[in-house]
Amino acid sequence: MHIHSAARPPSAPAPRQLPPVPAHFTNRHTELAALDRLVGAARHASRIVVISGPAGVGKTALARRWLLARADAFPDGQLYADLRGHADDGPARPNELLGEFLRALGHERPPAELRERAALWRTATAGSRIAVLLDNALSAAQVRPLLPAAQGALTVVTSRGRLTGLGMDGAAFQPLDVLAAKDAVRLLSRRVGADRVHREPEAALKVATACAGLPLAVCVAAARLAARPRQPLAAMAGALGRGAAPALDALRIEGEYAVRGALDASYRHLEPELARCYRCLGLAPVAVLTPPVAAAACRLGPGADAVEVLDELAEVNLLEDLGPDPRTGLGRYRFHDLVRAHAQRLAEAEETAAEAAAAVRRVVDYHLAVATAAEALLSPSHRTLRRDYAEPLAQEPPFADAPGALRWLDAERTQLMAVLRTAEAKGMYAAVWQLADALWPMFLRLRPYDLWIEAHERGLAAARRAGDREGESRMLTSGGTGLRNVGRHDEAIAWFTQALRAARDEVARLTGHPDGGGPALAAAHRAEAQALHGIGQSCRLAGRLAEAADHFERALALREAAGHRRGTALTRICLGDVALAAGRPDDALEPLARARVDLLAEDDPYDAARALAFIGHCRTLIGGGERAAGEEQLRAALAEFEATGAAHWQGRVLEMLGESAESRGDPDAALQWYEDSLARYTSAGAPDTDRLARRIRQLPPTDPAAPPGPS
Repeated sequence: MHIHSAARPPSAPAPRQLPPVPAHFTNRHTELAALDRLVGAARHASRIVVISGPAGVGKTALARRWLLARADAFPDGQLYADLRGHADDGPARPNELLGEFLRALGHERPPAELRERAALWRTATAGSRIAVLLDNALSAAQVRPLLPAAQGALTVVTSRGRLTGLGMDGAAFQPLDVLAAKDAVRLLSRRVGADRVHREPEAALKVATACAGLPLAVCVAAARLAARPRQPLAAMAGALGRGAAPALDALRIEGEYAVRGALDASYRHLEPELARCYRCLGLAPVAVLTPPVAAAACRLGPGADAVEVLDELAEVNLLEDLGPDPRTGLGRYRFHDLVRAHAQRLAEAEETAAEAAAAVRRVVDYHLAVATAAEALLSPSHRTLRRDYAEPLAQEPPFADAPGALRWLDAERTQLMAVLRTAEAKGMYAAVWQLADALWPMFLRLRPYDLWIEAHERGLAAARRAGDREGESRMLTSGGTGLRNVGRHDEAIAWFTQALRAARDEVARLTGHPDGGGPALAAAHRAEAQALHGIGQSCRLAGRLAEAADHFERALALREAAGHRRGTALTRICLGDVALAAGRPDDALEPLARARVDLLAEDDPYDAARALAFIGHCRTLIGGGERAAGEEQLRAALAEFEATGAAHWQGRVLEMLGESAESRGDPDAALQWYEDSLARYTSAGAPDTDRLARRIRQLPPTDPAAPPGPS
């Protein structure tokens, strides 16, 4: 009997994430040969290499050059992560990076907890031949959870520090020094043209010397010279000399002084509007810049070409062009951390505090507005609470339909969370809970449970600081749903109970009001029903069926009284599920059938498919003449879930089909259904995969001569 491993699903292509090597990469023959020797000496071990050196010395370029030349040795993929070791908002979190790696390997919904995520990562990489580049690491502790398990894997870490602690993990170390003067001049020549360097050899040497042999500084200076073909090299040499003020001597550490001089010289030649955009982009609280984000940060109108601004800054080496995102097609750019720090220092010096705060707020509002547009397409029934913007959004969302909205949410999840954290740090409390609320379809469809819980914990605190009752209620119920889905049932019940208490207090306050309470009282009753429904769902998952049914009945009564058709249908699904769990499939059919009709009428295909799946499951459990019709309904539900991209529910329906095949004595078909289900569940978290793996092991031996089961 075969059980799928947690390795990359067959349909997922091998990831090739390494950014390209800069065209001007120069020399480093000695270091490349040394890296070859280090790996050769560790051929039979789990290989880790640490490339260390000062900022701007070219560690990342060297690592890319070496790994890309060996792509054929890693047929299972090459992964890349920027650990942001020296970012102002702190280093990247291993949990988030593991999530990105697992999704790249086809595990679309990794478990929430770091321990479980790290275990899945080790399982997914066992026996794989992959290379992992961990760029800009801060510490050995940040790196360790990201190390793959396979003996054939290669991990390259770049860091300003030596990270000697990784020696305990078998790491080899390759320090990287600055370029020799002749190599720095050669790099300059490749960027500006050999003829110019030949005409002014002394000035070229002065430029290289002023840049302290740091490739980043040389490239910034050379990019400015290349953009001004008539400018003498001596002029740049003089500009670099002027930038070397004694007051900046403290920046000599790790080469920042030389980079600062090159950046200052380049900045002085920017046109005023481009210089303003450079400063504003340095303030943007995201690691990756897209044209719409740039337009928001710089207050470029809908007719302005943000792509041109980004391209011009990339042309002079102030930004790195990462190419288009494969999911959204949006162009991507990023700062080197030293360049971002330079732009931020200039913004502090040349922008007023109000202008700087407004630039950050525009980026926050852009993400809030676009996430809200995605919410309106993907979860229109959830899009009910207000949004507060400092100024109107001057551009359309970068998608036109629901699939595009989900792709954008998936691609931008890391940026969205960075924006939410920044909004909290800046005291934009309404924006915090509103952004957490707008991300509901991402949480529901993509199930990033760690982000789901974090966003709502921050959102709840922010709503309370803002004194916003509606926001607090929504954070409690939506956050409680996330806690419930990861199995933290008692915490979920506590959150829903707080929401219930607040809703009942509001009902009591409004009851007897001279105007009858109006819409506010109706909203309070609706919040009360939502909290009861959430407690019921948590009790159901905890196996407390009688309590679950009691809370669902009370929620149903409130929703029926309010005429809340969709909410009533959702509660009926849950009552049907409780009846199924209690072994009463006949009792479940009526509420489920009513729910299916109402949800189709409410244009809610996702939840209508859930109702259909439960109806089909009921019929297969009843058996007899109902079984064939039930299996047909399960197949129909599976098709509906495939249309909505709901992988977790695809797994559930496939498991139901496996149960039906097993109960009618067809273990071969059951195994096929279960293995297909496990392939969907693998990315959804350990509880589902563990349960289904046990079910597969308990199947009787299959007949090798039997025809394959349905798929």
